[in-house]
Amino acid sequence: MARVVILGIAGETGLWVVDLDAGTAAPLTNQPDSTLQPIVNLRAAGATVTRGVNVAVSVASAESAYSGHFDG
Repeated sequence: MARVVILGIAGETGLWVVDLDAGTAAPLTNQPDSTLQPIVNLRAAGATVTRGVNVAVSVASAESAYSGHFDG
């Protein structure tokens, strides 16, 4: 199974494609198709949508994450 996630940060409108195996993250620049558009709409209305991910936490910096610190 590919380890790729689509990620959105609260307060930002854009989405990111994060390829964990390649170690890359890039903005999703193409138009959402009919399967992704409902998720974009829900997100715009304030919903949080998850599938296949059981932990996702934003932190102040990569340094915080690597040190095991969670900003709470």
